[in-house]
Amino acid sequence: MNPLTIAVVTPRYAVSGVPLAQWRFAAALAQAGHHVDLIIGNCDSDLTVPAAPGVAVRILDKPQVRGMFLPLCRYLRRVRPDVVFSAEDHLNTFLLAAAIVTRSRAKISGSSRVTPFDTYSDRPFTKRWLLRWAARAVAWRADALTCVSQDMVEQYRTVFGPATAHVCVYNIVDQPEARARAAEPVDDPWFLDRSVPLVIAAGTLAPWKGFADLIAAIAVLRDQGSAARLVILGEGPSRAELEALVSTHDLGERVRLPGRVANPLKYFAHSDVFALSSHVEGMPNVLVEAMLAGCTPVATDCPTGPRELLQGGRYGYLVPVADPSALAAGILAALDRPIAPAVLAEAVVPFEQHSVIARHFALIGR
Repeated sequence: MNPLTIAVVTPRYAVSGVPLAQWRFAAALAQAGHHVDLIIGNCDSDLTVPAAPGVAVRILDKPQVRGMFLPLCRYLRRVRPDVVFSAEDHLNTFLLAAAIVTRSRAKISGSSRVTPFDTYSDRPFTKRWLLRWAARAVAWRADALTCVSQDMVEQYRTVFGPATAHVCVYNIVDQPEARARAAEPVDDPWFLDRSVPLVIAAGTLAPWKGFADLIAAIAVLRDQGSAARLVILGEGPSRAELEALVSTHDLGERVRLPGRVANPLKYFAHSDVFALSSHVEGMPNVLVEAMLAGCTPVATDCPTGPRELLQGGRYGYLVPVADPSALAAGILAALDRPIAPAVLAEAVVPFEQHSVIARHFALIGR
């Protein structure tokens, strides 16, 4: 394939699932020889977008997705990209509208990353109802509409009808760079002392991630005689609440919240269990990263993604949502019966970068 001019668009850059997935996608496309613009609506003030060879970063300084409409129109007219990959429903709608207005000939693929039940509504004249109809009105312009899990595709069929064009394409997770990061050394004593079981989790410190349930699960394990420790990587609005919960349960010697780290994969590789305690997900990339690093996963059976990723329990342990006792039991089972690295490797195969890119290009006919 001749090199293409490709835009990868995301509403914001943050250290979280969707922005990181789009950054990885842009880097992989550039690695494949294409000319790539990574267009970002807004970047958190305390962050810098990492450089990637061959990727030109354009930050629009537009905190609201609707503010990206005119800059996207100007970009489509001036640059005339061959392909545009967009992520998140509201942005997909505005991008498709911009392509219609500018008569762009770009192939456009719009990816959905969260459940449509939280995005659209049947209630007339509400904002979510209007967004649903706007999405319907411009959907014809998309060359591909994708979701990051098959479960989510089924949800879109419920919302938009069985004839919806949405299909499943996974995010890129398995890259040579990711495997190199997982192999890096760790100098933290908790991760070097393999005599004490270590549970790790990572994500935005926010209520829907269920970290309060996870901390409570560690208290249950302590009361059952387990010495297991917990490290939660990440930052967010629930930090004070979670720190208070650690204190309430008297877990200061067993639970740490060190904040963001530049390379979580090396910590996954030195942990016994990765715990995903979420109440809701799209497709948790971090769960795939943990398996890539050889860490046995325990995940809540939340919508959507964990059951699909773990194949109903073949690649890890599934537990009910918002149930600390069940989560503790799942962690204990994972410590007693870890999943073999060769089996975990099977789970990661669909997330290999060349396979994902080939799937995207097949869908848009390039």
